[in-house]
Amino acid sequence: MIQTFNPDFEQDIREKLERQGFMKLMGFNVTKIEVGRVEGELILEQIHKQHKGFAHGGLIATLADIVAGFAAVSLVPKDHHVVTAEIKVSYFHPGVGDKLLAKGYVLKQGRKLNFCEAEVYVVKGDAEPLLIAKATTSMATITPEDISGRVEEAER
Repeated sequence: MIQTFNPDFEQDIREKLERQGFMKLMGFNVTKIEVGRVEGELILEQIHKQHKGFAHGGLIATLADIVAGFAAVSLVPKDHHVVTAEIKVSYFHPGVGDKLLAKGYVLKQGRKLNFCEAEVYVVKGDAEPLLIAKATTSMATITPEDISGRVEEAER
């Protein structure tokens, strides 16, 4: 069973999102935050496309990483952090449309690793969203002790 160790997870995630400069640069907006689940959307513009006019694969991977990562953040204690330990993205269709939707969720919660998945869809006009990519991720939990230990090492 997936459970949060932070009753204020939604507010904490919203505060962290304010510091996500790269996410803002891309124009990605988080639309849903729940325990173990985060969703968002991005209006596709020319700057998001590769030379054939498809949504760039790096953009799709980044959106998957963001929603999966924040899904894991929703579970950890307030003073803990989450970083991507591993991500694999499979692409099914080119991203041609008006908007991308990204959905991330935790499959298996762990003490040090959360195993997550993310799905990225493209929306074109009034058509149903089309699944264009799926990612599997391992999100590592970083404790305050982990951070202070690394700072001490760096200072030596």
